[in-house]
Formats: sequence, structure tokens, C-alpha cells
Amino acid sequence: AGWKAVVDATVAAHGGLHVLVNNAGIPLRGVTLETTQLADWQRVLDVNLTGPFLGIRAVVPVMRAGGGGAIVNTGSIAGMIGHFATAYSASKWGLRGLTKSAAQEFAPFGIRVNAVHPGIVQTPIVTGSDDFVEAMRWMTPLGRVASSEEIATVVLFLASDEAGYITGIDVPVDGGFSETGAFRRVLLRTQESAGGRI
Repeated sequence: AGWKAVVDATVAAHGGLHVLVNNAGIPLRGVTLETTQLADWQRVLDVNLTGPFLGIRAVVPVMRAGGGGAIVNTGSIAGMIGHFATAYSASKWGLRGLTKSAAQEFAPFGIRVNAVHPGIVQTPIVTGSDDFVEAMRWMTPLGRVASSEEIATVVLFLASDEAGYITGIDVPVDGGFSETGAFRRVLLRTQESAGGRI
């Protein structure tokens, strides 16, 4: 009922609906797979994966009737690489599958579906996690944390007509983090041990 009301209100106010950005997400901190409670697991998947599924399902009929549209899902680098936050990572890996499946299913109707996968971004979700943020910054080749505006710029592009021939892709916006793997950790540790001489 909630999604239907939002879609109906948007169509009433603007005469149609051509863009959906699924941008809700919650983490689950301080637990391992073994200590994750089923209710917490379900809550993370409900927000991070079921929410986008319901949103896509709600807007597609209107987009199809209007000749097409663009859907952008906000994932995470936790959905691009192995990650210690099991529930969060699983939800974001699932979002990649949802994105690719929806892109194939709705392409014949002119509806494009893509996903943006941010690295560490200065947002309230990382407030109080200074050590984690610093470790992520240290591990990121560009050496800094992203701003929300940098993520929004990529989302805006994928939602725009300029991206009209792009669908079903994953776009990491992570300063190179997801492409470095263990090698960067080894290199940085070696540099530390050698006093920065490598």
C-alpha cells in the first residue's frame, strides 16, 4: 500500500513517473554470521533487498505505460567483494542479481535498470566509526572518503537520457577500493616495514 500511494501521488503531481532511485540501506554491525539473529538478518534483507524489489514492481507498470524509464539501485562495494558483514553483504549481492534480472526483463519496454556501488562515503551511516573510516581511507587508492555529491552525480547520469544505452551494469564509485584486493594491503604493510622506501 505504501508504494502504491507514493506512485499514485507522483503521477498525480507530475503526470507520470520516469525515474526510480532505490536508496534505502541499513547495516548490521558487531556480529558474525554465527551470532546474527534471524530477525536481524531478515530486517537487513527487508530494507536492502525486498524494498527495492517492491519499488521496482510498483513503478514498472507506470513506466511501461509512459514509454520507458530508468531505475537506479544503490548497492555497496560489500556486494562487489567478500565482506565481513554477512547480512549486509548478502543483501547487496542480492541487489546486483535483482538489478541484472530486472534489466533483462524490462529492456523491451524501454526501462533501464542499473546499480551504483559506493565505497566509503561521509554519511550518517558511518558516524561514530572513525577507526573504520580511517582504515577504509587508508585502503582506498585515491586516499580519501567520497562525498555524497560524488555518488549522486553518478546516479544522476544513469537516470538521465545520456545513459540511454546503458542497462544492467554495476558501477563501483569507490576510489579504486574494489579493484585492489589483498595486493594493496601487502604493499602498504611492506612500505610501512621499509619506512616508506618502496
